[in-house]
Amino acid sequence: MADVKEKGKGFLAEFKEFALKGNVMDMAVGVIIGGAFGNIVTALTEDFINPLIACIGGAEVQGQLKLGNTGQALNWGHFITAVINFLIMAFCIFLMVKAVNKVTSLGKKKEEEKPAEPPKEEVLLTEIRDLLKEKK
Repeated sequence: MADVKEKGKGFLAEFKEFALKGNVMDMAVGVIIGGAFGNIVTALTEDFINPLIACIGGAEVQGQLKLGNTGQALNWGHFITAVINFLIMAFCIFLMVKAVNKVTSLGKKKEEEKPAEPPKEEVLLTEIRDLLKEKK
């Protein structure tokens, strides 16, 4: 019985260590924000883009294709909505990654632009050389 409790405590300690690592917490926050962002994109697509497409092209985005007398139908309107949602989401993620890469590269350029100070030995040797030149 004591052996089972020991294993249970070890398992819980291991799970706690795993769950509290920074990467897992960052991933959890990303999933939650991604879900909320997905809802925003879906609302944008359904409430703004679909009516515009229906208005401009005269196409019904909420369309169905009935399959004979079986009562079954293909909901192609939902499929088009899902494709539009995906494209909007992919475009937004592309813009965010591009912005993050640009900010990151700006930080790297600033670091690279700073001239590296020469080692102290080199500075001292240069001063000694200059002093010797002055004496001649």
